[in-house]
Amino acid sequence: MSRPVDMNSKAQKPALGTGLDAISDRFHSALTTFDGNKPDAKDFDLGSPVSPLRTRTASNAITNTSSSSSSSGSVSGRTGANVVARKSDGKSHSGELLGSGESHPAGTDGAGSHGQRNWRPGHRRSGSGPLIFSGGSGGGSSSATSPLTNALPAGNICPSGRIGKTGMICRSSARSDVLGSGTGNYGHGSIMRGGAAAGRPPVEPAVSAGTPEVAASSARRAMTSVDPEEVKRAGNEQYKMGHFMDALKLYDRAIAMCPGNAACHSNRAAALIGLGRLTDAVRECKEAVRLDPTYWRAHQRLASLYIRLGQVENALKHIFSTGQQLDHMELQKLQTLERHVNRCADARKTGDWKSALRESDSAIAAGADSSSLLFASRAEALLRLHRLEEADSMLSKMLKLESSISSSSQTTFFGMLSNAYLFIVQARVETTLGRFDSAVSAAEKAGQIDPRNMEVATVLANVRSVARARSRGNELFNSGKFTEACTAYGEGLKFDPSNPVLCCNRAACLSMLGQWEKSIQDCNEALRIQPNYTKALLRRAASNGKLERWAEAVQDYEVLRKELPGDSKVAEALFHAQIALKKSRGEEVSNLKFGGEVEKISGVEHFRAAISSPGVSVVHFMGASNQQCLQISSFVDALCTRYPSVNFLKVDVDESPDVTNVENVRIVPTFKIYKNGSRVKEMICPSRQVLEYSVRHYGL
Repeated sequence: MSRPVDMNSKAQKPALGTGLDAISDRFHSALTTFDGNKPDAKDFDLGSPVSPLRTRTASNAITNTSSSSSSSGSVSGRTGANVVARKSDGKSHSGELLGSGESHPAGTDGAGSHGQRNWRPGHRRSGSGPLIFSGGSGGGSSSATSPLTNALPAGNICPSGRIGKTGMICRSSARSDVLGSGTGNYGHGSIMRGGAAAGRPPVEPAVSAGTPEVAASSARRAMTSVDPEEVKRAGNEQYKMGHFMDALKLYDRAIAMCPGNAACHSNRAAALIGLGRLTDAVRECKEAVRLDPTYWRAHQRLASLYIRLGQVENALKHIFSTGQQLDHMELQKLQTLERHVNRCADARKTGDWKSALRESDSAIAAGADSSSLLFASRAEALLRLHRLEEADSMLSKMLKLESSISSSSQTTFFGMLSNAYLFIVQARVETTLGRFDSAVSAAEKAGQIDPRNMEVATVLANVRSVARARSRGNELFNSGKFTEACTAYGEGLKFDPSNPVLCCNRAACLSMLGQWEKSIQDCNEALRIQPNYTKALLRRAASNGKLERWAEAVQDYEVLRKELPGDSKVAEALFHAQIALKKSRGEEVSNLKFGGEVEKISGVEHFRAAISSPGVSVVHFMGASNQQCLQISSFVDALCTRYPSVNFLKVDVDESPDVTNVENVRIVPTFKIYKNGSRVKEMICPSRQVLEYSVRHYGL
């Protein structure tokens, strides 16, 4: 079916791919000019607010200069030959916990600020090594060496022995300490002093989570505390232990005390990511950016979230938003994602659904693991490939995924607004599966979101027409007006030529009109799209029966027997079809009876009479204490109901030794098949597959 062209595209943003052409040069430039002398950024996972602090080499140690002339303490590690002095923009975010793997541009302290740090003269730092505490303005100094480079500092280190003040989140005059970039594990690295003397807002000190008991006690205290710093610190401890819900409650309390603190909102986003609530995490990051548009870590976290959600345009906007050093690995990930999404769009235009499915899978593997858009793309491709069960399963996953796309979003996907595409795919899948009310509702939502898009308008009109035709046809069929009902279903098929429900319903009308060949044709079309469509199988089997095509009828009834093992009507229909097939072959069927249970043999005379009856008899020689016999007995019971025209018998070798001796049975389980009293097959310990094949082969 040809795709309509959107004649109103000027009213929308360009489709994905066409709107990103201008970005390619920026990608190339960012990747080719990446400073190889700086440490490569790790593949950052912004799901964690705690950053593994990266190791900095001695040659890349940085010293920043402050306007402050006094200092109550400093820390230095190994120093390099080249020391670069940088000025601070005076901005930081108190208490920001970095996303796992976030990169830090050279010159930042990696402790939550998005700008350059304003360090005091003489303060030098490196990633690890001894910590040397210099004295204040009086020139006195002392040194302390940390022998454990992997030890997490316990508690807050306060300058000059003074106890830190409360309310550090909201007060720019408060002092705090923070761990700088270190050896790649949280808690390692230089300890940097902050406070009013540095002319910047305070940074939350990193604290040891301690034991779970201590952390739990701290959390209980924090829930009644009026100190936002204590509340947030307890939230950090809970987060580091993986208690995301408890951390979230504490961050909520801290935000209630200081709603304007961007770092608290960013920490809350990290806890939400840990809980899998990506929509809320995006909202919190947006709030952090609103509070401070230059907050580059919030932009980074948003970019990472948008990559997971498959929203390339939004990810690009935040990656390039603040002019900070771009993360090399994240750019590569975004390039890969964009490439696969564009290829998927091209395959969709040409109707190459196998390629569309493959590129959707590749895009998800590239990092968009929570993208409802790409799951919708997979569902659409599976639907077009007539893999309806998989398409329905993918639709369920798509609907369960959170979508951070608002109905007013102008982000486009495959030429339409993103949320409109989600509802279009849902409408198509629901229509094909016969869930017409749900399909109409989804299509109408798509029309409300993107009313000027021609594809959306076409799908909405078609879904409504198909639903009306089906409803009208059902009314006529129930009234016994089979010719008019057949016409009504045909009208619906004009809008959806491959709809299996309409095909099957029209087949029922044709069958009632005695047009069995045409009925079989409609059933074949329905089953081509939905191979396990039970109603279509039933109607085709019945029509084949009317045409005395018993082999075809038996084949369909056998499939139905497996699909509906407890349906007695199907079992009886299969039995009569099998009897009719035997009659058509000239076999004796006068004494055959319909199905039943496996018959137990009590003696030699009983045995000889049973195997001499017309038709095929399958005898199971078994031992009640034999585990293998017990396991296969349940399968024999299933075969008895599946092949009702076959007689199934069982002989307990312990209870009927005379029968066992006459038949010379030495090993159990043993199966023997008799036809009109003559043995035609013997199997010792057969597999289930071999047993069923033999039963079917001789029983039909």
